[in-house]
Amino acid sequence: MAAHITSARWAKVKGFTSGVMRYALIGAISFVILFPLMAKIPSSFMTEADAIDRMVRWIPTQITLSNYRHAFQLMDYPAAFLNSLQLTLTVSLLQLVSCTLIGYGLGRFRFPGVNALFALVLFTLIVPPQMVSIPLYLNLRFFNPLGLLSEPLNLIGTHWPFILTSVTGTGLRNGFFIFIMRQVFRGMPKDLEDAAYVDGANAFVTFYRIMLPSAGAAMLIVFLFSFVWQWNDLFLSTLYLGGNLNYLPFALNEISYILYAGRTEFLVTYQYASILNNAAMLMFIAPVLLIYAFLQRYFVESLERTGIKG
Repeated sequence: MAAHITSARWAKVKGFTSGVMRYALIGAISFVILFPLMAKIPSSFMTEADAIDRMVRWIPTQITLSNYRHAFQLMDYPAAFLNSLQLTLTVSLLQLVSCTLIGYGLGRFRFPGVNALFALVLFTLIVPPQMVSIPLYLNLRFFNPLGLLSEPLNLIGTHWPFILTSVTGTGLRNGFFIFIMRQVFRGMPKDLEDAAYVDGANAFVTFYRIMLPSAGAAMLIVFLFSFVWQWNDLFLSTLYLGGNLNYLPFALNEISYILYAGRTEFLVTYQYASILNNAAMLMFIAPVLLIYAFLQRYFVESLERTGIKG
């Protein structure tokens, strides 16, 4: 009897200890992730005097919105926001369509070389984009598919590099998206597909009316991931757009330089540049936070349905 009580108490102590350690680990990870954002929010409302004052840490002595007004003007926020939104939506939708089709083909059809193709898709996950940046740039700078054009086309500085890579499933993180869709379609019951074929549906009708509605959760994940990664991308955007600064990532990168009288550029003080950077960064991530706030419930449900765990 005493041994049973001791065992029960030990189980409770063990469960309590593991729970404390689990929540401590989650709290530590959350702090590391959220601390930069928590530090930037009060800083973005500070004056330059507060930024210099070592006594001011979290609560500014005087709250001001002038930092946001200056960042809004320096970034040319309306034009940069619309350009970035147009590009990001285009890329996200095209990647969603192409990766869904490719994932369905790899997950439901059996043909010679299907496993090798899927292995190549997985291989793209471990190849850094910097390794293929030079040949990719040259192919797009002198674009001439199969030598059919008399003169090569220069696609750098346009949206066409994003469109072509998204349509062909070779864009940013497309290997991961194809993997998600392939696993989802592969796990669907074959009886649904067979029933559709018996009723006279072809492969496209079966995909569109039977299989696609069941993959809505995974499609939402792919779209949101694609949107966030393309919105935050700087490397490929710099490579493809050729230094066009009328996009939010470039405007954020150049916020330390402001235009003064006569269009003369000068570097502001370090303290004021830091404040402007914080305000501009919050304006940059605000659309992503709003999207997550509105779609959080659907996003979490989609993760649970697809079984994706990070």
